[in-house]
Amino acid sequence: MIDALKKTLLAGVGAAVVSKEKVEAVLGDLVRQGKVTSAEAQEVAEKLVAEGRREAETLSHELGEKLKGAFAGIDQRAQQRLDALEARVAALEQAAAATTAQTADTVAPPSRD
Repeated sequence: MIDALKKTLLAGVGAAVVSKEKVEAVLGDLVRQGKVTSAEAQEVAEKLVAEGRREAETLSHELGEKLKGAFAGIDQRAQQRLDALEARVAALEQAAAATTAQTADTVAPPSRD
């Protein structure tokens, strides 16, 4: 599960890098063609970066919350299994103690002659 998550995140980062490169290339072309000024291109780039950061923070927060929920469920199930195992061990200890006590009552102690 963790590996799949890492691959997904890395794919997202890779897409962001490719997108940034494409945006820079398109803005550079527009500046060279004289369709926008360098200052306008810079402003657009800054807006895109700010929006990208906001979106990344939002996604990061949402992912963190979902992971917390998923791991909480796992922790809860693990705790339930641990509780069940502890109950079984306690029952086995009681049974062993009862068997030991019963065996001690039926076996005569050795005589001291």
